[in-house]
Amino acid sequence: MPGQTHRVTVIPGDGVGPEVVRSAQRIIAAAGVAIDWEIAEAGAEVFKRGDTSGVPQATRDSIARTHVVLKGPLETPVGFGEKSANVTLRKLFETYANVRPAHELPGVPTRYAGEGVDMIIVRENVEDLYAGIEHMQTPDVAQCLKVISRKGSEKIIRYAFELARREGRRKVTCATKANIMKLTEGLFKRVFEELSAEYPEIVAEHLIIDNVAHQMAKNPAQFDVVVTTNLNGDIISDLASGLVGGLGFAPSGNYGDDVAIFEAVHGSAPKYAGKDVINPTALVLSSLMMLRHLHESDVADRIEDAVLVTLEEGKAVTQDLARQTGGDVERAASTTGFTDAIIANLGRQPSTVPPRSGSERPSGKATPRPHWSYGAAVSAAVPRTTVGVDLFLETWEPADAAGAILERLAGDVLRLEMISSRGTMVYPATGLAPDSVGLLRARFVAREDGAAVSDAEITSLVSRVGERFAWTHIEKLHVFAGEPGYTKAQGQ
Repeated sequence: MPGQTHRVTVIPGDGVGPEVVRSAQRIIAAAGVAIDWEIAEAGAEVFKRGDTSGVPQATRDSIARTHVVLKGPLETPVGFGEKSANVTLRKLFETYANVRPAHELPGVPTRYAGEGVDMIIVRENVEDLYAGIEHMQTPDVAQCLKVISRKGSEKIIRYAFELARREGRRKVTCATKANIMKLTEGLFKRVFEELSAEYPEIVAEHLIIDNVAHQMAKNPAQFDVVVTTNLNGDIISDLASGLVGGLGFAPSGNYGDDVAIFEAVHGSAPKYAGKDVINPTALVLSSLMMLRHLHESDVADRIEDAVLVTLEEGKAVTQDLARQTGGDVERAASTTGFTDAIIANLGRQPSTVPPRSGSERPSGKATPRPHWSYGAAVSAAVPRTTVGVDLFLETWEPADAAGAILERLAGDVLRLEMISSRGTMVYPATGLAPDSVGLLRARFVAREDGAAVSDAEITSLVSRVGERFAWTHIEKLHVFAGEPGYTKAQGQ
């Protein structure tokens, strides 16, 4: 609450992280908010010490005490090494809502200046492909499991509607790839359609994610709140930031029921580290989201106005903005100088854009009134039947030859329905010949249509097939309440 001392865990981060974090801390202190910072670490140096999580126990303990984190960017190896420490932090503390506002800023040239771009991307933050469940199925074929749950979908979708209601916004757009991934992205879409009825004053629309990207480039001002799955949200939120000036102006907050983590969207930019040239605006704006979360909205408004005045006047411009405006990069303001300018402008209001006074945007409350009923009893009440199994085989044998063998191995209870390669049916023969990658999926179903298949029968099948082929993965085929819990292959 205003006037009290807040305890916040601060993770300076890697690369330019300590510089932008220091900028935000200086501005908050100058604005008169008392914060007891608990310094913690995560990321590159932690990995180097052999902690494969990137988030040491001392940092976890600090966050458990403070419940609020201001974090600089963390370095994440690309294509090798350990899991992202950024993602680990979000998942450890179930910060399921990633909120990324993108609105036009004065003095920042864009292709859409004057069109009123003002949107909030609400991204599911712990599920989807970011569950990070990957396997090498063979030495040459990798798999990543896309995990979408009804509960996780409802949490983030309800969060988006509650945010829109709280902020007086008119429309929530659900962005999915449900036309292709009908069970995973389709579940997200169905939950959105179910929940939208509870918010009759808000326009609810669904768009395919690639159309959202197209429409953002074509007419971004049409979007208000966009809610989407994890990977989709990661991509289009970066796109949204590009519409309003770039990652140097892109803040974000990660909200859970107990913990909130605030960070800039941009990376650690190691080549600029220690040079005092980086633009700290994204992290400063992220710190304002933190202040609003701490119910210091009046101070957040004052700081935001000072940032807007500084950008509007353009007297102190960092290198990235100088390049965009055609200014003198050699005379651009340093990170420290830009921070000094914001502090000097505290108490002033911008003249070309409305002041932000009274705004709780993008969130003043982390919990959006959860409203679900889940658990073992609810799940068990759904009628279900196991009707077969998909068995993934490591083999380079031609599909017709493998099919003939698998037909014989199917047994008396099960039959081979089809074989696919990368989701496309290759047996029975279709007259086409998709390329082989050494991994086939053999689908076995009950010989009697719709009959249940027992675990013992599946185990027996796997044993028989395993004597002839190297199998690597099994998926049961379920029917829930009369609806198949699996998809057909392309060509079936």
